[in-house]
Order: sequence, then C-alpha cells, then structure tokens
Amino acid sequence: MKRTAEWEHGEAEPPGGGGARDEPLARLLQQAAVGDLAAFEGVYRRLSGPVFGIARRVMLNEAQAEEVCQEVFLEVWRTCARYDRSRGSVSAWVLTIAHRRAVDRVRSEQAASTRLAAAGRLESEATPRDSVPDQVEHRLEREKVRRCLRGLTETQREAVRLTYYTGYTQRQAADLLKVPLTTVKGRLRDGLIRLRDCLGVGV
Repeated sequence: MKRTAEWEHGEAEPPGGGGARDEPLARLLQQAAVGDLAAFEGVYRRLSGPVFGIARRVMLNEAQAEEVCQEVFLEVWRTCARYDRSRGSVSAWVLTIAHRRAVDRVRSEQAASTRLAAAGRLESEATPRDSVPDQVEHRLEREKVRRCLRGLTETQREAVRLTYYTGYTQRQAADLLKVPLTTVKGRLRDGLIRLRDCLGVGV
C-alpha cells in the first residue's frame, strides 16, 4: 500500500478529533474489524498521510518513516476489533499507535548505535591476541621472560633492560652505567645467549 497524494500534500480534509467528522472512520473501522478489506483500505486512505507525517517528524528519515507507517497499519488491522470509541476518536487512536511505534524505533536505533560504538571501541583497543586463550598464552610467555631475566646477572639484566626495554642505544647505556661501550656489548651478548637458552629460541 502507498500513501495517498492527497494526504501527503494536505489537499484532503484531515481526520477530525471526533464527532461527526470521525463517524465515517468509526464505521469503516467497525467493518474492518469483521474482515472487510475495502473498509480497511478506506481507513488507510484517510489516515496514511497523518501517520507518515508523525513518523517522519519523529524519525527524521523518510525510508524508516515509510516502514513505521506500514507497521502501524498492520497493527491497526490486527487490533481494530479492540478499538473503544469511548476512549477517543479513531484518528487519535491510530496516531497514538504511530507515535509510539516511531519512538520505539528511534530508541531501538539509538540502542543499536550505542552497542555498535561500544563494540567499535573495544575492537580498536583490542590487540590481535585479545581472545581468552591468546591472553593466557601471552601472560605465560611474559612470565617465562621474567623468570629468564631473573636468571641473568644483575649487570646483564641492567644492560638488557636499558637497551631492549627502555630504548637506549648501547652507547647511551654505556654512558648511563659509566662503563666502556665494549663492556655493555659483552654484557648484552652474554645476557642474550642466556636468555636464548632459557627461552629455547634462536636469537
């Protein structure tokens, strides 16, 4: 079903808030309640424009407003037998459904956007090893490295720490330790050999 041009452009008489102008709608809805599709089409022709207008104002998106409009009239078709004239006009009843549906859709979209944003932040912060098994494996590797580092002499450990963990060059490390460059190189060589043997990997 498509919205009528008359309602889109406001050329037809809008549904009334009740009284005589709502009487034809009430009769059509009563007939639709017993399965009269032609009567339901009459309700649709009269109210599709206002329903779409409310949905578009709430959604700010024409395509989504079209979807909400269809959902509203499906609900009207399913529940028209429950309409109670004493609680308001047909138009007020249908437009209330439209507003509720549109607001629910907006909230659903916002919730989905929030979840996607949260997932995006987690993904951007995660490393390629961020699964639980990889986290455990990585933690075990770090523990093994720490244990092997503790097996070095203090001077070897200091040389490795300065050059491989702090980022100093070998010459800068020699200056900080106040020892010759050849001494730092020797400590690094011996320390790396011991680490290789401890970790069981090539250097």
